This record gives sequence, structure tokens and C-alpha cells, in this order.
Amino acid sequence: AAAGILCYVGAYVFITYDDYDHFFEDVYTLIPAVIIIAVGTLLFIIGLIGCCATIRESRCGLATFVIILLLVFITEVVVVVLGYIYRAKVEDEVDHSIRKVYNGYNGTNPDAASRAIDYVQRQLRCCGIHNYSDWENTVWFNQTKNNSVPLSCCKAALSNCTGSLTRTMDLYSEGCEALVVKKLQEIMMYVIWAALAFAAIQLLGMLCACIVLCRRSRDPAYELLITGGTYA
Repeated sequence: AAAGILCYVGAYVFITYDDYDHFFEDVYTLIPAVIIIAVGTLLFIIGLIGCCATIRESRCGLATFVIILLLVFITEVVVVVLGYIYRAKVEDEVDHSIRKVYNGYNGTNPDAASRAIDYVQRQLRCCGIHNYSDWENTVWFNQTKNNSVPLSCCKAALSNCTGSLTRTMDLYSEGCEALVVKKLQEIMMYVIWAALAFAAIQLLGMLCACIVLCRRSRDPAYELLITGGTYA
């Protein structure tokens, strides 16, 4: 179950980051998600080994189980550290690339970056980098010359919004940069909390395995006694 949840968290990060990948250039930001998926896959195999070793009370199997769990625990600690490092880098990454993405917007024949901007503005209910006035400095705005911003800036409740800057009350007032940073940092926090939670589960698993090992080592050895053809 723990392995399945870890893989789900990693996959969720990949899917969500895919919607925002135009706003950051450092692919290493996804390293924690890659590690957590790998750990989840490995944890499933380790869980089977641990169950079999516990049922059979195999000292060798349990010792192997504890060692592997310790390695997984260390890996999850690394995930937490990397998560905090890349969480801090998200703001710099977005700040470095978001203006370039907005300058490349092409509303008449949207490419992937343009679709990403429209998606973000609708999903996060924002407009422009810091506010809707940022659109006035873009190539697309100067080419269209209609004093309007993309329709994705329009408030969802309004059906007659044209994106005109003469009716700014129809537009989202908050900029997208801060919201994109917040969203990506929240996603990274999911990874961090998942790694911490399951690191605690690993500790519990190691403790249980050590208890079984200690009980096994204290059990008296059984000897087969042959007396008069009978077994005792």
C-alpha cells in the first residue's frame, strides 16, 4: 500500500509539472519525483520479501529486509533534502523564464507555450506576470493593436468579456508569476511530506523486523532426540 501511494505521488508530480514545464528550465526539479517513484517500486518488492521472511522467520531474510529498508530510508531522507533545495529554486526558475514565455505568446496560432499561458491563466485565475498591464509590453499585444488581453484573462463568470483593457473589472487582477511559484512549491511539498511519512513507516518496519530477529535469536535450539525408536 505504501509503495502504491508513493508511486501515485510521484506520478501526480510529473503530470502536474507537465502543465507548467514552460515556466521553468531546470529539469532537475523533477529528480525528487523520479526518486520517489523508484523508491515506491522498490518498496513493493521489499514488502514481499519482508512478508515472506517474517512468515518463515528466516534470520537471513529478515536481516536482508532490515538492511534494504535502511537504504530506502536513507534514500527518502535524500528526497526530503532535494525537495527543499528545489522548492527554494522554483521561484528563481519561474522568474527567469516567465517573461520569455509571455513574450513568445501567439494568440492567432497558439503553440505549446501559448496554450500553457492560457491554461495557467484560466486554472489559476490570473492575468499577466504581475497583473494584466504586463500584456502591454508583449509582442502579441503590439501586433494585435486592439488594446485587449487574451480571453483567458477574463473572469470565468463573465460570458461577454472581450479582454478589453477599457473594462479591467472583467479581468483577473492577480498576476500569474506568484501563483505559479506557489503551485509548484505546493507540489514539491507533497513529495516532501510523502517521503517523511513513509520514512516513518520504514522505521516502524525496521523496528518490527529487529524485534522478530531478537526473538528468533533467543529461542532455544530444537534438537531431535532418538530414544527407543521414538521421537521426542
